[in-house]
Amino acid sequence: MRDATQVLVAGGGPAGSVAAGLLARAGAQVTLLEAATFPRYHIGESILPSCLPVLDLLGAREKVERHGFVRKGGAWFEWGPENWELNFDHIRGTERHSYQVVRSEFDQLLLEHAREQGVEVVEGTSVRRVEFEGDRAVAASWARGDRIGRIAFDHLVDATGRAGVLATRHLRNRTYNEAFRNVATWGYWRGAKPLDRGPEGAIAVCSVPDGWFWGIPLHDGTYSVGLVTSKVRFAERRAAAGGDLRAMYATAVAECARIADLVEPAELVGDLKTEQDYSYACDRFAGPGWLMAGDSACFLDPLLSTGVHLATFSGLLAAASIGSVSRGELAEDEAARFYDRAYRQSYERLLVLVSLLYGSYEREAHLFQADKLTRRERRMLELYESFLQVVSGVEDLADARESGLDAIAARLASGADVGGHNRAMDAMPDSERTAVGGLYLAYEPRLGLRRVATTSVPTP
Repeated sequence: MRDATQVLVAGGGPAGSVAAGLLARAGAQVTLLEAATFPRYHIGESILPSCLPVLDLLGAREKVERHGFVRKGGAWFEWGPENWELNFDHIRGTERHSYQVVRSEFDQLLLEHAREQGVEVVEGTSVRRVEFEGDRAVAASWARGDRIGRIAFDHLVDATGRAGVLATRHLRNRTYNEAFRNVATWGYWRGAKPLDRGPEGAIAVCSVPDGWFWGIPLHDGTYSVGLVTSKVRFAERRAAAGGDLRAMYATAVAECARIADLVEPAELVGDLKTEQDYSYACDRFAGPGWLMAGDSACFLDPLLSTGVHLATFSGLLAAASIGSVSRGELAEDEAARFYDRAYRQSYERLLVLVSLLYGSYEREAHLFQADKLTRRERRMLELYESFLQVVSGVEDLADARESGLDAIAARLASGADVGGHNRAMDAMPDSERTAVGGLYLAYEPRLGLRRVATTSVPTP
């Protein structure tokens, strides 16, 4: 392994692999350290159409298309009294499908692709600490079994996921979202029925009085089924089952008619898995010499399948920002401000929609309040058509923090302008009209950031 590198990427998940691969394609010297040895298990199997243009830029789209993942045409929702489908055929633009992926295979495909682009990929090697000179990150200590070492860098992309080496060991700047301190419990079923409604390959999202289920068909013949509920209700359910997680899960499945029907002929294989307290954001996503990408910076909630979307989007932003700084096109502080604002804007836009679905930012024991959601938004189909535009990268709610949920829902449903000008198209900050802080993504002649040509263009 090198003793020094232009760019160090810590973590080989989608955020790290995308950032590393794009930077290497642009000619940067990149070293990627990954603590695990791939393939390795990961949750987050339902990806969104917004990921596909990033895969195009990376040159990995064809590999994903050929792999055999289940083609995802949208979603089927049974949410309180409402049933509806989200059909990706209705998206404005060219990307009208995505995939349900086995993450161990998807992530390995991206990591191997990054290696093919010239990235020095070192697996089984974890970043333990980051060294600073003043406020600037300059080097990292690593460990591989009994071996330890040090690698210096010009730029660090922290893509270490929930472990978050910068956030948890140095900056201590991660804040958990109290409204989404939920617990997810999931397992895999073999022999499940195909969903007989909604678009082809759809994820099923089905509410129960104290939470909701996902159901995801996978190309290996299994069906991923997960329950999300509040920590309070999870504890109550598990206590009622005598502490038996499997019995608790079986009881919950039986209470959800759609999911129970899908898995009725199937067998639950392997152990159940759980995660909790997974919704958080750091107060800074970028600083001198470093950027946080993917789950190291923030994670929302599995409800809208946004994890890989945010990971690939932040990987793209990271590569563009570092590329422009390395070429002397922008000052590092300018690029860091752009990165922080653009990534945070995407996160907060989705936070608003998840909050609308759950019914309120503030709730106590119950995760889902159907009556509040119904009062708040009568025109459900219009709201979710707007959601389709958000997740495909063509809607912007940059003023979400300053508006009440009722006002946001009304504007989403009516198609009205948000934030004082029409943002119905292109939430992706890749044009002057959608610039962030006077900067936007440019893909030609190479990936990077560009300043707007006029000060009259409104920016978030």
